[in-house]
Amino acid sequence: MSSVVVGTFDSRDQAERSVQELRNKGFDREISVVARDEHQGDSSELSMRGDTDSTMDGISTGGVLGGIAGLAVGAGALVIPGIGPLIAAGPIAGLLSGAITGGIAGGLIDWGVPAEESRHYEEDVRQGKTLVSVHSSSAKLDDAAHILRQHGANNVKTY
Repeated sequence: MSSVVVGTFDSRDQAERSVQELRNKGFDREISVVARDEHQGDSSELSMRGDTDSTMDGISTGGVLGGIAGLAVGAGALVIPGIGPLIAAGPIAGLLSGAITGGIAGGLIDWGVPAEESRHYEEDVRQGKTLVSVHSSSAKLDDAAHILRQHGANNVKTY
């Protein structure tokens, strides 16, 4: 039984529009976002939180999270060896903070994404793409996949 749909975006703007539409369609706590922290030198720091129950509306991070922070829950910053500084939001944030050594691939594998494909998604993020996933019941995943594709996501797959 499918439980997650994953895709990557070449730009954060595409990812933000996708996440906004997902929220408009009733998705909320199911949405995860992972992106490179391009403002690594910013003086604002966030601690990684496993709290996925609090919406990050109105967070002031000196622009580190951009518009995605207001769209996803449980946002935070972390560093993964071999990838560098990341921003993660949603259910995947808790997975990544608990298994930093497994990286993004380890978190996706925990959700049933095959290891080889998980490593491909991790490499996409390393290269600057933004990963968006929706972890939900299989009945809703077709809608989520359609929204991701509609906004230009690459390599959209349901697992």
